[in-house]
Amino acid sequence: MSAHDLDLIPAGTVFTPDELIHYADPDMRDLAKAIAEADVLVTTPHSGAEIPEELAEFLSPELTRRLQYDFTDVSTASVVRRWAEIDPRIVAVINPHPRLVRDPNRAKPLDVRADLQQAIERVRAAGTWQRVDLTGVDAIRPVTFSFFPILEVPETPEGMQRLVDTFAATAEQGLDVYEATRDELTELFLTKGLAQGGRFTRLSFHDTMNTTTTRDGAVNVERAEQDRLPAVVALSNRGDAQGEARGDADPADAPTMDPASLRRLAEAHRVEFEVSDPDAVRLNQPYLGSQEIRAAGARFRSVASEAAAAGLTLGAVQAEFLREYLLGPEAVAELHEPGTEWVTEDRERVDILAYACKRAWDAFRDGH
Repeated sequence: MSAHDLDLIPAGTVFTPDELIHYADPDMRDLAKAIAEADVLVTTPHSGAEIPEELAEFLSPELTRRLQYDFTDVSTASVVRRWAEIDPRIVAVINPHPRLVRDPNRAKPLDVRADLQQAIERVRAAGTWQRVDLTGVDAIRPVTFSFFPILEVPETPEGMQRLVDTFAATAEQGLDVYEATRDELTELFLTKGLAQGGRFTRLSFHDTMNTTTTRDGAVNVERAEQDRLPAVVALSNRGDAQGEARGDADPADAPTMDPASLRRLAEAHRVEFEVSDPDAVRLNQPYLGSQEIRAAGARFRSVASEAAAAGLTLGAVQAEFLREYLLGPEAVAELHEPGTEWVTEDRERVDILAYACKRAWDAFRDGH
């Protein structure tokens, strides 16, 4: 498959903050008004699926649209965008770039070029479709979850240098804008909260499928049991299965959201997503939550005394939805079969999910 068969962002596209920020009634309210009336900032670090055209020459000719989309949390973008349209109490910022460019839910490397080069070299040494350890360089993702190498790595040092330079330059056009916008919005919410009190929550919104892909494109290889998501969502605050501090955790890795609040939020999701099995919503299983909530938690701890004096409750939580749940059974059945295309989005299902998100957070607020 050539790059022409993939979904690409036209070369030279530079995103602006306004293109990434979403909130209700933009024709009637500006961003300042939206922030004044909201108490949740929703971020989607992995929702971008289209690949910047600048990177097309480096893509593997075996990359298909199915692999392209499977390697993102693309379902989250439509749900969060619709949620923002109907809920005046959230503001959302959506990353337009895929994690192929760089993963903003990992700490940004001190030297992006060096980490990318090391990640590529590890992938090359492991071989195609072979498991590779990206520990320490996992902000750079040159392979899919099933270890398909996305990149056609140049053979010459000059070619490799051009690749890493292109990735770094391309990130400035979208990913870097997302990160800067996310952080600026956080500060605007904090400024408001420290002046007025109330509540401010950072929500990092994700999805993961409980299966990975085969060579023929079927997304039907079950993940290890310890890596599987519950039937609806995992809510994480870097704590244990009750949201409490983990006994083995570094003090600097404290829960990012009050444990009792996290449990209330989980119960609100069980009710509003109409789950019959309480285990369909779990806390910190299988994921504790990553860089976005860790960074937000650290920022919130740095102003803890001022927040207490202002009567401001701060928290950061990661929501990792089961992609099978977001997509629905018909789409999942299609993805379980071999193929090269992604599924058609079910707009009615997106609407249902967005309203469920709104109701869950409304119920959480009502429970204080």
